[in-house]
Amino acid sequence: MGDTGAVQGRSAPRAFIGSFTSAGGRGVLAADLDPETGALTVTGGSDAVADPSFLALAGPVLHAVSETEPGAVAAFGVTGPVPLPLGAPVPVEGAGPTHLALAAGHLVTANYTSGSVTVLPLAADGTPRPATTVLRHEGSGDVPDRQSGPHAHQVLPDPSGRWVVSVDLGTDSVRICALDPATGALTLHGETALRPGTGPRHLAFHPAGTHAYVLNELEPTLTFCRWDAEAGVLEPLGETPVVPEGTPGPSYPSAIVAAPDGRFLWAAVRGDDTLAVLALDPDGAKAALVASVPCGGAWPRDLTLDPSGRRLYAANERSGDVTWFDLDPATGVPVRAGSIEAPAASCVVFG
Repeated sequence: MGDTGAVQGRSAPRAFIGSFTSAGGRGVLAADLDPETGALTVTGGSDAVADPSFLALAGPVLHAVSETEPGAVAAFGVTGPVPLPLGAPVPVEGAGPTHLALAAGHLVTANYTSGSVTVLPLAADGTPRPATTVLRHEGSGDVPDRQSGPHAHQVLPDPSGRWVVSVDLGTDSVRICALDPATGALTLHGETALRPGTGPRHLAFHPAGTHAYVLNELEPTLTFCRWDAEAGVLEPLGETPVVPEGTPGPSYPSAIVAAPDGRFLWAAVRGDDTLAVLALDPDGAKAALVASVPCGGAWPRDLTLDPSGRRLYAANERSGDVTWFDLDPATGVPVRAGSIEAPAASCVVFG
């Protein structure tokens, strides 16, 4: 374990980059953000936790999954230039956690390998405590080598705060759950089946909270859905491709982002290594592919907007970089603006 590259005295807006240490990544990197240019400058890193592939920020505490078997979550203090571990990693009682989110005062993880979702309460200092619930998914899908069992890939609260949704690649479904903030109990409320063999991976909500968009990994498509927050019901409405017709493939979509004004979606697509631009109709009920541009590297695993909503950042895992793009406000098309080296980069979050 160790810390690298510390630079003292930074006070700019921050970014944090997760990576796969098993593939040569430096663990969790901290970087200053130049709000005028979008440029990132790494200030330090910590490899204290193995494979911190996804991150979530809560004030001065950064949470990371350890995508290992068995899996764990870890907390870092990020008030200084270098992320500092806050105690030992806490087991998630599942394998291969790929995603985590904060919901109702708890940390929730999606455990890909074990096909489960784990809830961990947070202590007063923001660090995770032992799990209160492990909700195991059941089922399988039509693609034997990828869907022999459940594979929870993402978990996040809905915009209303009433529900926690989990996206399962192995069962071609999205589960809607209720989380009791007092006890940390997570209970299944309902499950939405998607087209067999699509392999849903990640979901993004429309900023109005009325629709949701599920990005599929096993087929390069997006499923657009109506979201009823009052009833906790997700209703599929249709699909659209996220790669142009005739793309040779194979293509494996990974991450999706919705524009704050609800006009566009952006999706990262591995294989052909592009960023898809999808235009939404005025009420958000339909999406259509309007452009596709190179991601600036290879194998874009994650995609995120900066705090201004004017730039897009791609974590390109296999080329080992984070590349940022200025967004054309009229067309939504990303224009490459710069990049930094980040070996085995897997995600970017801002704070």
